Amino acid sequence: MKVIYIHTHDTGRFIEPYGYNIPTPNLMKMAQEGTLFRNAHCAAPTCTPSRTAMLLGMAPHSCGMFGLTNMGFRMEEYSRHIVSFLNEKGYDTALSGVHHEFHSKDAHTYKTVVNDIHDEKKNLYNTGFDELDMDSAQKAAEYIKTNIDKDYFLSVGFINTHRPFPPHVDNVNPDYVMPPFPFPDTRETREDMAAYIKSAKTMDKCVGIVLDAIYEAGIEDDAVVFFTTDHGIAFPRMKCHLYDTGTGVSLIMMVPGNRRKGKACDALISQIDIFPTLCDYLGLGKPNWLQGRSIKPILDGSAEEINSEIFSEVTYHAAYEPMRAIRTQRYKLIKTFDDYDRPVPSNTDDGISKELYAKWGYFEGKKDKEMLFDLYLDPVERVNLVGDIRYAEIYRDLSMRLEKWMKETDDPLLKGKIVAPKGARVCKPDSYSIALGEFEPDTKE
Repeated sequence: MKVIYIHTHDTGRFIEPYGYNIPTPNLMKMAQEGTLFRNAHCAAPTCTPSRTAMLLGMAPHSCGMFGLTNMGFRMEEYSRHIVSFLNEKGYDTALSGVHHEFHSKDAHTYKTVVNDIHDEKKNLYNTGFDELDMDSAQKAAEYIKTNIDKDYFLSVGFINTHRPFPPHVDNVNPDYVMPPFPFPDTRETREDMAAYIKSAKTMDKCVGIVLDAIYEAGIEDDAVVFFTTDHGIAFPRMKCHLYDTGTGVSLIMMVPGNRRKGKACDALISQIDIFPTLCDYLGLGKPNWLQGRSIKPILDGSAEEINSEIFSEVTYHAAYEPMRAIRTQRYKLIKTFDDYDRPVPSNTDDGISKELYAKWGYFEGKKDKEMLFDLYLDPVERVNLVGDIRYAEIYRDLSMRLEKWMKETDDPLLKGKIVAPKGARVCKPDSYSIALGEFEPDTKE
C-alpha cells in the first residue's frame, strides 16, 4: 500500500471545504472523495514542533523538539520519525518539496529525494514560492505515475500559504474579501487576506496536480492519501497561539474502504493520531513510543470518538513563550509557565495585520497567566472563565488532567525553564521581529 502525505505551511482551516469563500476546488473534491475532519488540531502551533510531533506520533516535548530547526533546534531521535520506521519495513520513502522537521537536507532519512527545495542554491524567499511548489507537485506526480507497483511513503510539501504572501493578483479583489474572523473589517486586513487567498489558490492547483496523478495511476484504492497543514494561519492570535485559531488544522483523509466517504467528522483529533492510523492501514505493529490513537475506527464506522481530550504546547518560536493546553469537546485550559506578562511580538509573523495590531497597542497589553474557555458559548476564546465560580470544578478537573499528562510524558517544563540548545537563536521577549536580530546574548551567533 502507498501513503501520500500532502502538506502546507500556515493554512489552518482557511480553505473551501471548511466553508470559507476561498476557491480551492481540488481540496473540495478531495473532501468529497474522503473524510473532512472539522475538529482536528496540531500538537504545537509552530512549524517544526508541529510537524515533528505528527511524524513521530508524540508530543513535541517528548521528541525534544522545542523550537524551529532554522533557529537551531533539533529532535532527539531521528530513528522514531515515520520515515525511518517505514524504511525498516521495506517501504520506499520519498520527498518532494518542503520539510521542516529536519535541520538540513543531509539530516533527513528519505531514501528518494524527488525534488529538493532545500538545496543551498535555492533561496525560498527569492526564487518564489509558486515556482518551487509547482515544481514539487509536478515531480511528485511523475513519481506517482512511475511507481504504480511499489509500496511507498511520499511526502509532498508546499511552502504556500506561508508569508510573505504574493501580491493579491489573479482576480482576488480585496473589496470583496472578508478578513479572518474576528479581525476588524478594514482595507488593510482585506488586502492581507486577499494576498493569503492568492497563495491558497496556487497551493490548491498544486494539490490538484498530485490528485490527478493518483487517479491517472489508478492507485486510489491502494493508497492512504491525506492533506493537512502545520497550524493556523500567520495572523495575530493565530499561528503560535494555543487558541483554536492556532491549533486548528485542515485534515482530509482518503482511505480504502472508507465508510465515512464524503462526510464531515466532528470527532476530536490530534495530529499525533496520524502515525498509529497509518500503522493500522499498512498492517504494521505500532511502535511503543506512540502517544496518539488510531483514527481507523472512526473511518470504519465502529467509533464516533477516540479522544476525550487532546493537548497542545508552545515552548519556543522566535522567542521563549512556554505554554501548555488541554482541550475537550467543550472546554479549553491554557497555562503559561513564565513571568513575561505581555504578548511576545516576535512570535507573530511579520505582515500587514501584525503592523495594525502593533499600531493599535496589542503588544502593550497584558497576558493572562491562565485562560479557561467554554468553547460552546465562546468559540473565539475571548471570555476568560478562570475565577468564575460556575466553572470552578471544570477548572480543577482540567488542571489536574493537564498536570497528569505533563508528568506522564515527562515534560521538562515541570522542572523549570527549558533552556535552548547551544547555538540556537532566541529573540528577546520584547523584540518586535526576528528580522531585527535582537537575540538573547547567550544564543546570539
